Amino acid sequence: MPAPDSLPSRSSEALEIGAHWRELVRTWAAGRNVPALTDPDSVSLRFDLVETGRTVTVRFMTTKRLLVAFATDGNALRQDQLAVAAAASNAWNTEQLNPMLSVWDVRGPRPCLAGVCDLPLSCRMTPADFDALANDWVERARQMFTRCHQVFAL
Repeated sequence: MPAPDSLPSRSSEALEIGAHWRELVRTWAAGRNVPALTDPDSVSLRFDLVETGRTVTVRFMTTKRLLVAFATDGNALRQDQLAVAAAASNAWNTEQLNPMLSVWDVRGPRPCLAGVCDLPLSCRMTPADFDALANDWVERARQMFTRCHQVFAL
């Protein structure tokens, strides 16, 4: 049996996300020439938003039952932007029919827009299927943050 963080040699084999998520994320990132910053709890990737001049950071981590991809552009919202950010989140989630965007840490020192996607750790998928899913998550994050910046001035 392969070690938890190494992919089997057959890329068509469905892998349990809980056992292989780190290697799936790192392999996906390497295939796109995106450096992966790994710490004991997460794998973080950064993507440039050419249209806005900003960078989106996607941090993959786990909870007890989920693989979570947490995306933010690192832009702290001012108090006078919170209502607009909430409206932008609501509009995005309604139009996409897939809740993903929220105002994060609304009462904290640095509230921000954040996108969240998740997948059960017990889920099984091939590396190719994971690549397609990760591509979709990152593309939606790019679109989401670009729209929030261009349309809502956030």
